[in-house]
Amino acid sequence: MLAKLAGLFRIPELRSRLLYTLGMLAVYRIGIFVTTPGVDRTAMRSYLNASHGSGGGGFLSLFNFFSGGALENASIFALGIMPYITSSIIMSLMAVVVPTIERMQKEGEQGRRKINQYTRYGTILIAVMQGVMFSSYLKGQSYNGLSVVNPEWATSFFGMGFVIVTVITLTAGTAFIMWLGERITERGIGNGISLIIFAGIVARLPSAIYATITGIRNETYQLSEMIVLGIVMLAALAGIVFMESGQRRIPVQYAKRVVGNRQYGGQATHLPLKINVSGVIPPIFASTILLFPATVASFIQADWVKSVHNLMSPGTWQYEVLFVLMVIFFSYFYTAVQFNPVDVADNMRKFGGFIPGVRPGKPTAEYIDYVLSRITFGGALYLSAVCVLPVMIQKMVSNQVPFYFGGTGLLIVVSVALDTVQQIQGHFISKQYDGFAQSGDLRIRAREDVPGHALPSAASPSM
Repeated sequence: MLAKLAGLFRIPELRSRLLYTLGMLAVYRIGIFVTTPGVDRTAMRSYLNASHGSGGGGFLSLFNFFSGGALENASIFALGIMPYITSSIIMSLMAVVVPTIERMQKEGEQGRRKINQYTRYGTILIAVMQGVMFSSYLKGQSYNGLSVVNPEWATSFFGMGFVIVTVITLTAGTAFIMWLGERITERGIGNGISLIIFAGIVARLPSAIYATITGIRNETYQLSEMIVLGIVMLAALAGIVFMESGQRRIPVQYAKRVVGNRQYGGQATHLPLKINVSGVIPPIFASTILLFPATVASFIQADWVKSVHNLMSPGTWQYEVLFVLMVIFFSYFYTAVQFNPVDVADNMRKFGGFIPGVRPGKPTAEYIDYVLSRITFGGALYLSAVCVLPVMIQKMVSNQVPFYFGGTGLLIVVSVALDTVQQIQGHFISKQYDGFAQSGDLRIRAREDVPGHALPSAASPSM
């Protein structure tokens, strides 16, 4: 393992990409601790932990989790990268409804640039709206008599000074994170946006481990319970790696074509279909939709609203059942948006490809859709099991298990880690091929320089 890691830094280009990625992630983590003007970070952290719990259980805690702890620090990066992800998903959905955007997707690089530009505009718009709601919400919050927002800021410019400054600051922070993600994708090792979320989760992991160790020392957690917890988490980790790497390979045969004196095609290949095409989007959407009404209901002082809120709180069977159903729904929905069997079947027919035993055209599209529907159901059940795992462990252990030991956080960390490893392997293999090509050129030149060893020309007869 150490030899492989050392080998990564022997390739100059790959080394520069890795160092550039680490540098950009370091800049992001430094920005986490830059506080928004007018906000008391200590009061904000105390209020968030007291109102929603440090381990999760609320819309703000979920938002704080995906922002890497920026929300509890009242950082300029408090909105995180979620506005960009939301805008990207909206653009993906609009590509199905709006024919103009669908045509842009088929225009190649130029069309993708236009879509990326519209995604950036949507990110700024969403960040402005979320900034207005966030700043308006903070103005009236306090903890133990200590206001989250400085009173001078809250009353400045007819009460709108803090809102204006906060909206500008948070929007600029989100735009800067978006820029960091794009730079990592272009000049780093790729997957910039995913790596930013990954860095936020992993950076808080040591504190969760320290809290667990402290709980064992204080006998809050029993050692036997933590051993069982570790075994379950290792099994979950192995399951995630297995499912994320799993594919359903549909055999594809290309017909032989004769052009002039040459023969093309005739090879057999396969169409790989991932078991989990939708990634981590379904659990994120399901958690957000279910927690947002519960968070709004917590501010309404009515008995029936409190009863509904208690029934729909995380950990209840009603919440878990709805969560599983929504994960299954969004798995199918997002897979349908991302993967179009009709386009795949048309492309196969254009290049002379066919599935053995299936006629080209519409029957091929129907067969691919049938296979995709079946494996998507398995992927949806897998996502539901992984995300419901923390609740099962909390009931089994002591209801104090940190969120990081399972669920969406573990799913994101493992998925991004696997994608990053594939990106690094791709760069490593490409450099190896470049090295082979260069060494081959050197051998050819050396042979040309030797008298009496001329290379055979294309016109020379073969032996």
